[in-house]
Amino acid sequence: MNEILQALVLGTVQGLTELLPISSSAHLNLIPWIFNWNIPESFDVALHFGTLLAIVIFFFKDWLKLIKGGYNQVVKKEKSFEGKMFWYLVAATIPGGAIGFLLDHFVGDSLGKYPLVIASALIIMGIILYIVDKKAPAKTDYKNMTFKQTFLIGFSQALAFIPGVSRSGVTMTTGRIMGVDRESTAKYTFLLSTPIVLGATLYKFKDFVFNIPFFVGILASFIVGLIVIKFLLNYLKKGSFKVFAIYRVILGLFIIGLYIIK
Repeated sequence: MNEILQALVLGTVQGLTELLPISSSAHLNLIPWIFNWNIPESFDVALHFGTLLAIVIFFFKDWLKLIKGGYNQVVKKEKSFEGKMFWYLVAATIPGGAIGFLLDHFVGDSLGKYPLVIASALIIMGIILYIVDKKAPAKTDYKNMTFKQTFLIGFSQALAFIPGVSRSGVTMTTGRIMGVDRESTAKYTFLLSTPIVLGATLYKFKDFVFNIPFFVGILASFIVGLIVIKFLLNYLKKGSFKVFAIYRVILGLFIIGLYIIK
């Protein structure tokens, strides 16, 4: 029962934090540290699979159009926005994903053991996100993003190997730097995360333990993930990233204080 409760908590936290720019890796490293839980590394990836399912289902029609467009552009030489965006996503995924994977594999796991590293990343990225989101003008939307914008957003994913930076946090920040509006930045970030998380899931699949806590965690992250995607896209039509930036700084300071007390 204890393991099921832990899975439910972590799955819910994953669904909330993976899709918001507040770092799921930070929260999934910190909660076991605070409560002295022993969580297998592969369980982290399993929880990400839950949010992957949420993204795929929420954007299912978008992905069908993107894949069809990408195929038609190569095979039938038919040009379309969807075809262009599909290959933009492919190009943006390869370098950022490959570099990020290597850095995470050789450095990321060890960094997650240091709460002060996580706290520092949360605070620094929070401040950067706040300043960028406040100052950067919204010059373009999702349908008018250029190759340069999509590629640099994808390349920035490499920094997500640092726990606390946040894949969605760094890509959304980069999107705002590139002049993309908030809602479009969030949508592109969600689509961009799909192949990366799928790759990580397939890579760690052999380590999965298919028990009740495993499925509870995935289900929780999936349901909460669906809710969060809809919330964020609606919120960003008028709201800003300010509240998430402030939360990051507060959480970082809390971790530093807790570390000193511990």
